[in-house]
Amino acid sequence: MAEQAADPSGIRVASPTGRWVVLTTVLGSSMAMLDSTVINVALPRIGEDFGTGLAALQWTVNAYMLTLAGLILLGGALGDRYGRRRVFVVGVVWFAAASLLCGIAPDADVLIAARALQGVGGALLTPGSLALIQASFHPDDRARAVGLWSGLGGVGAAVGPFVGGWLVDGPGWRWVFLLNLPLAAICVPVALRHVPESRNPYEHGRFDVLGAALGALALALVTYALIEAPGHGASPAVIGAAVGGVLLGAVFVQVERRRPDPMLPPSVFASRQFTAVNIVTLCVYAALGGYFFLSAIQLQVVAGYSALGAGTALLPTTVLMLLFSAWSGELGRRIGPRIPLTAGPLIAAAGMLLMLRVGPGSDSVTGYLTDVFPAVAVLGVGLVTLVAPLTATVLASVDTARAGLASGINNAAARAAGLIAVAALPFLAGMGPEAYRDAGEFAETFRRAMPMCAGLLVLGALIAWATVRTPPAAVKETAQPECTVNCGVTSPPLEPAPETGR
Repeated sequence: MAEQAADPSGIRVASPTGRWVVLTTVLGSSMAMLDSTVINVALPRIGEDFGTGLAALQWTVNAYMLTLAGLILLGGALGDRYGRRRVFVVGVVWFAAASLLCGIAPDADVLIAARALQGVGGALLTPGSLALIQASFHPDDRARAVGLWSGLGGVGAAVGPFVGGWLVDGPGWRWVFLLNLPLAAICVPVALRHVPESRNPYEHGRFDVLGAALGALALALVTYALIEAPGHGASPAVIGAAVGGVLLGAVFVQVERRRPDPMLPPSVFASRQFTAVNIVTLCVYAALGGYFFLSAIQLQVVAGYSALGAGTALLPTTVLMLLFSAWSGELGRRIGPRIPLTAGPLIAAAGMLLMLRVGPGSDSVTGYLTDVFPAVAVLGVGLVTLVAPLTATVLASVDTARAGLASGINNAAARAAGLIAVAALPFLAGMGPEAYRDAGEFAETFRRAMPMCAGLLVLGALIAWATVRTPPAAVKETAQPECTVNCGVTSPPLEPAPETGR
């Protein structure tokens, strides 16, 4: 199909094309976000069917996040050069094919391998969805479009436990993955027909495959060490993986600093705003990754909920995000990001601490209203306050031509944070390989893990308050490349937003 040229002035959200763009990007990104949350509700049943320990369940989650985090920057660069719509569509098709393999996996090893393939597809489609919005919409409508994308996409992530629970208790956990096939069948033709193509005209040079490989391998080794440590202790394999991961991480940093065309250009962090918000992202999504992994198991193993009941119990978060995320994005545009990025994590931290009330007896109506509902409602308020302004601030901190790179970095930070949290929290909380089969043991370790998650959110709030200042609307977009001597960047350099004294 011939390329559809984007309107130079930008698409309006209220226009038919604008609605199609939002729908397509939400559908695509929701596939990736659904699978990052829906899997948590299915974990106890997967472990039971395959007869696996906790480590295999951690790998079922982390194999996906590992390839997603390791390759998402490369996915953003591919979209900037070859066309964001084109790479987005390839990612959706790849993701659907890997989902089919997950759905028919005969054992845990095949499932883990298929989850890793899913992450590759997610690395192609996730940055493309957000970059398409930033590149397609009129500047005056971008905050609203990002708010809609964040809210509706967040609903996709939050509704995952409910959909997953219904599928697990009904046709079976394999349908958690097979559900992606009809979503892809809708998303691809709509994208090809209605979404305008866009790319960075200044993107050229070689792709940093070495950087991507080093980053992914470093994450893999550290993750292996954290997951295997509870079962094998300080064995040579665990220590070697930990040391190797740290060393490769250091090599990755040096390679990115010296390459003429790095996957992670150091110049992008010249913006204090961009750097600060990505640090906040690390704290927030580490906490959320640990929370979603453990809370779904807590509700089923300790509180006695069915898979569907556990998913339903989390619905208040979904409803709040559906109703208020677009409003939150607009509010952040008007008042600046500092207050939402400080208040949101603090409110979410309170919700996580309230989860400590969940235990035996919480599956009754009274138990739900007194123990579960306050926790998930407060967490939902925190996420509403936080998510849309966080996303909008990341994109507003860079010029439009580097939207794919910016969204890729932010998504990589979020996925890597969740990856490390899922690997580290059971180890730090003293959770044994069979803990998810024992209600008493899991409850005890859950009580140690939730304050750790809340502490990460408080740290993120403090960093936001201390470092985030500039309203996102103040960013100046550059139209021509202005590379300084030896800048080593293949696209227009980042211009830090002017300080406002806020």
